[in-house]
Amino acid sequence: MLLLVGCSGGVLDPKGQIAAEESKILVNAFATMLVIVAPTILAALLFAWWFRASNGRARYLPDWVFSGRLELVNWGYPLLIILFLSGLIWVGSHRLDPFRPIVSSNEPLEVQVVSLDWKWLFIYPERQVATVNELVLPIGAPVHFSLTSATVMNSFFVPQLGSMIATMPGMVTQLYLKADHIGDLWGLSTQFSGAGFAGMRFSVSVKSKEDFARWVDDTRRSACDLDQAGYAALLPESRNVRPFAFRSVAPSLFAEIVKGTLSPQNASSEQAGSLAPCAEAPR
Repeated sequence: MLLLVGCSGGVLDPKGQIAAEESKILVNAFATMLVIVAPTILAALLFAWWFRASNGRARYLPDWVFSGRLELVNWGYPLLIILFLSGLIWVGSHRLDPFRPIVSSNEPLEVQVVSLDWKWLFIYPERQVATVNELVLPIGAPVHFSLTSATVMNSFFVPQLGSMIATMPGMVTQLYLKADHIGDLWGLSTQFSGAGFAGMRFSVSVKSKEDFARWVDDTRRSACDLDQAGYAALLPESRNVRPFAFRSVAPSLFAEIVKGTLSPQNASSEQAGSLAPCAEAPR
């Protein structure tokens, strides 16, 4: 436990509203289960000590087979704990439903997420910019994620913001998160998706509203556009891709990805060019 005190950046170090509530559920569930586990371990040690061969005061009952009072304790006590845990998880699961909007006085942000082999594409439709392997969020603003996959199934997860959720080809899942602390976080895919899965991580940067607006303006000076040709260049498999940005986004691109009209099978060799100018542009 002393070594674990030094751990940071995970689910028990929340930086957002949803992650904080999920962390509370984990801690409460752990504490509740200790009510059973700790006495059971102590009782096992106590019984072994009391009924040792050298203890003449221990009663030896070779014909004992049943005790109603003991059975009541053995079954009733854990049953009450299970019912309590079930209620705790039931209420928490509904309160933290990924589809449930977060109430806030701040303006919400829309982000469209596409999992690729082996990288993440983040589209900001209201700002008409996009990034690869870099998610930038304004502090205190509820973020509505619309998530899909262009290839195989993946799982989107930012441990310090909470709520891991699947991305699947041909459909859109939804997720609401909110970051409450300025700083640098990280995210990843938690579902194996091939040879480059280990490097399928992305950076998360939480900025003030003013810095977020400046970041959008700077991104609009990037080198490339995310049109059909730019997206086709993203489709080939690649590993450990350095974050870069697109200065504009085709309006219907995300819908076409979901429908499968821009799938890897439909990308022509003429469209699939190089993204080197985008990746090498100053950020």
